[in-house]
Amino acid sequence: MSTNSNEQGAQGAAKKRNYTFPIILAALVIGGGWFGISKYIHSLHHEETDDAQIEANISPVIPRISGYVTEVRVKDNQIVKKGDTLLVLDDRDMKLKLEQAEASLATSQSNLQAAQATAGAAHANIATTQASVSTIDAQIETARVNVWRATEDFKRFENLIKDHSITQQQFEQALAGKQTAERQLQVLEQQKGQASRQVNAVSSQSNASASQIGVASAAIKEKQVAVDDAKLNLSYTVVTAASDGKISKVNVREGQFVNAGAALFSIVQGDDVWVVANFKETQVGKIREGQKVIVGVDAFPGHEFEARVSSFSPATGARFALLPPDNASGNFVKVVQRLPIRIEFTSNKDSLIRLLRAGLNVDVDVHLDTNN
Repeated sequence: MSTNSNEQGAQGAAKKRNYTFPIILAALVIGGGWFGISKYIHSLHHEETDDAQIEANISPVIPRISGYVTEVRVKDNQIVKKGDTLLVLDDRDMKLKLEQAEASLATSQSNLQAAQATAGAAHANIATTQASVSTIDAQIETARVNVWRATEDFKRFENLIKDHSITQQQFEQALAGKQTAERQLQVLEQQKGQASRQVNAVSSQSNASASQIGVASAAIKEKQVAVDDAKLNLSYTVVTAASDGKISKVNVREGQFVNAGAALFSIVQGDDVWVVANFKETQVGKIREGQKVIVGVDAFPGHEFEARVSSFSPATGARFALLPPDNASGNFVKVVQRLPIRIEFTSNKDSLIRLLRAGLNVDVDVHLDTNN
């Protein structure tokens, strides 16, 4: 009797324990269904991604000239203002080049003064020769009058000699006077020709001197540019901050040789930060500019930052890669692309924003049914 009763009790307990599994299964199904429905409803009004980072304006410090570093005036994480001296390069070579350029400029200026003096003398010679030509012209007019008078006297004496009214000596004197006047006129005309040629020669010399002035002026401009370039390069030996911000790790030391155009370190500009979220191309269909965004930063768990969608990238991230994919070559494999979207913070009263740093990972939740 006792054995039968024990068997019956075990069977009853087994029947009671069999209700536990259906209850647990039902709870899991209900909970999973509720979770799935809530996630589906949430996805209708939100787009989320954890492929997002904090961004900021980062200005690289790049020397414009090559040289050896003589002084480093900043250290890691130092706050600087625009125009502050960051480092100083050896300027001795630049000073020598500046002195050389200034000496060349002085030589060109002396050449210009010499050309101007030569041109002034040429202009004075032109005036003198032109005055000489004018004087000879007046003398030629006088000589022509003398020739006319001597010719008329000779004609009268020629008629008188036929009548023997004058002596042979008087006739010869009249003939000599006529020939002398004619020769004087010829001499003056020859002198006028020489003076005219001299005027042309002096004019040519003056034009050449004027050309030399132009050449000397152009040389001065060229040398002045060389001086300005030397001064500019000399100023580049002092590397200054291009903006306010905080210095990154300084990877340069005194005595180190730096190349022009090579980035030495960076300056993170101020507290102006934003988020770049890389959404899948299947997510961006409903995202619009101005929509509200909740940003969660891994560095500050539990804190929500208010933001909004600011702008969309003109191309996917792969297009800006160093080696962008080319689907026209090789075997094509479709890969879901991501589009960078800029998100800006809207709450200026949030004190934690100033603690955000470029590169921090964030989670982004875009509210699709809001548009500020």
